[in-house]
Amino acid sequence: MAANKLNLDPKKVDSARSSAARIAQSMQEFIDRHTTVSTERTVLRLLGIDGIDEVETPLPNVVVDQIKEAGGLPTGVAYWIGNAMIQTGLAPQEIAEKMAAGQLEITKLPMASKEDAEAKIMPVVLATLDKIKAQTAKRNEYLDKLGEGKRPYLYVIVATGNIYEDVTQAQAAARQGADIIAVIRTTAQSLLDYVPYGPTTEGFGGTYATQENFRIMRKALDEVGEEVGRYIRLCNYSSGLCMPEIAAMGAIERLDVMLNDAIYGILFRDINMQRTLVDQFFSRVIIGYCDIIFNSGEDNYLTTDDAYEAAHTVTASQFINEQFAVIANVKEGQMGLGHAFEMDPDMENGFLYELAQAEMAKEIFPNASLKYMPPTKFMTGNIFKGHIQDALFNLISIWTGQSLQLLGMPTEAIHTPHMHDRYLSIENAQYIFNNARDLGSEVEFKKDGIIQKRAQEVLDKADKLLHQVEEESLFTTIEKGIFGGVKRPRDGGKGLDGVCVKGEGYFNPFIPLMMGGAK
Repeated sequence: MAANKLNLDPKKVDSARSSAARIAQSMQEFIDRHTTVSTERTVLRLLGIDGIDEVETPLPNVVVDQIKEAGGLPTGVAYWIGNAMIQTGLAPQEIAEKMAAGQLEITKLPMASKEDAEAKIMPVVLATLDKIKAQTAKRNEYLDKLGEGKRPYLYVIVATGNIYEDVTQAQAAARQGADIIAVIRTTAQSLLDYVPYGPTTEGFGGTYATQENFRIMRKALDEVGEEVGRYIRLCNYSSGLCMPEIAAMGAIERLDVMLNDAIYGILFRDINMQRTLVDQFFSRVIIGYCDIIFNSGEDNYLTTDDAYEAAHTVTASQFINEQFAVIANVKEGQMGLGHAFEMDPDMENGFLYELAQAEMAKEIFPNASLKYMPPTKFMTGNIFKGHIQDALFNLISIWTGQSLQLLGMPTEAIHTPHMHDRYLSIENAQYIFNNARDLGSEVEFKKDGIIQKRAQEVLDKADKLLHQVEEESLFTTIEKGIFGGVKRPRDGGKGLDGVCVKGEGYFNPFIPLMMGGAK
């Protein structure tokens, strides 16, 4: 734990963390027994299968759907592709194209051993890992050459629906001082059980997450980064029904930050909990492997629940997300655990409670890249008041040493931000960050004062809640609506039919290698 200005009880922090570790471990036992259609499509994408058939169905979907229909999914696509390579002499992409053309039934070929199939695809697996490693090296090269903005990184969104218009806005934001550009995803893409293909110009409230769109934006940010003399990070969403596939695309195209949180998908997108927890594991293994920072979505709980009353649910969920990340071999510095400045501005001493919450997150997770989210729920359309709310949020961020600062916009409750809205927000943050840079190291909190007592109370409640979750299981807790005040049934939501129990000879060659196993 970091400097203890809040006088938090280290035993209580250890108790909460241990409980969260046991929760994550019991979930992992479930995860390890299962696979999903999206996890298997991710394996195909990492084997180089891409493109669409004549009716625009992505080839990874074509292959997985055919294998699933033939009852072959429990064996895993890695086996079927390896076996088909042995039997036909074709590469994975050629196999997928023949399947799409109706010229190959992959599950009816003679069957080689699991060992032979794995050996056959291993050169392709290693070539993909080399490609991903080269992208990570390229990021590090840029960081060495150009450097980057100071933390908290100024993190802004573009959301036009057209990737080319997004590029214009993103480059303008970088010139204005932004460090991270998040390309907001089109409404409801998280509910599509496939990843659209190619560049897109017609999203709603955001732009489709496609590999080509990632490539276009990455190139644009590299160009503007050279121009402004600092590396600009790219963020998108590895969430929804295609969580691990988008993580793989992000790894291949050098994204730097990805929103990635199964509990968020369960609560706010009604994605089946069994499906998304299995998918989250593989997505986080990929994210861990290529040094992407993941963002978790605890901040969203405070938009549907009361930010003062439910603060402990955010802290509890941060502990759980940390432990899921540990299991997937994600380094602490890549854990963008989420929280938000969302208390009612009419509450007396609300600023002090917000300060207690943000300082507590920093003390409990000192090495995490904490993602701090701006006020949204109580933005009224009064841009002057909104700008002040954002200023107070910025002040807490620099005071408590947050890492990724999603900037609030004065027009938050009115429309998707224009370029000049972003400029005002960046200017506001830069002014406060510069003027209060070392405030946190200069100020201590009164012993047993409002701030210390509030943090201690929230930690205590979070610890109790984690022990309750441990006793009842995460599935049951979510069914009861403990997080975000939203109830979801274990067998409800979207995507459950895409989950299956792994068979005896199942293997996924990427997970052991990405987690540091011997080649």
